[in-house]
Amino acid sequence: MSDQFTHLDSAGKARMVDVSGKQVSVRSATAAGLVRCPPSLVALLRSGDVPKGDVLAVARIAGIAAVKQTPVLLPLAHVIGIHGVVVDVEVTDDGVELTATVRTADRTGVEMEALTAVSVAALAVVDMVKGIDKSVEIAHVRLVAKSGGRSGDWRRGA
Repeated sequence: MSDQFTHLDSAGKARMVDVSGKQVSVRSATAAGLVRCPPSLVALLRSGDVPKGDVLAVARIAGIAAVKQTPVLLPLAHVIGIHGVVVDVEVTDDGVELTATVRTADRTGVEMEALTAVSVAALAVVDMVKGIDKSVEIAHVRLVAKSGGRSGDWRRGA
């Protein structure tokens, strides 16, 4: 069982994977997601007239801050050095598209950090607009690419 699921020991109990024997390498991961919004809210976001303030700036900062909290939120995630985070937030006809890229030079990857950035940035958008429209929804949070480490490079759809 532990060969198949690295976070389980031979008795099936949860454990943190020992990465101390791995070589440090440059790694990155990109995740994306969407906060689906009705057209009236999209128009308000584009005009910058949301009563709580700059929704996109708050989402960017929330995503960056969230990356640093990943091991607190996910009990089996490793504490690693975060060397770069970019959170892009764009208003589209469907709502707010979010993309986060996280980079490190460490012994384990940053996929969970990228997914956490997008998830918390999306929650920040919802928090900023929920007083205007409660129908907004978070959709399609997913890993879109990763590079580095033993498994090499991966891209969704490639």
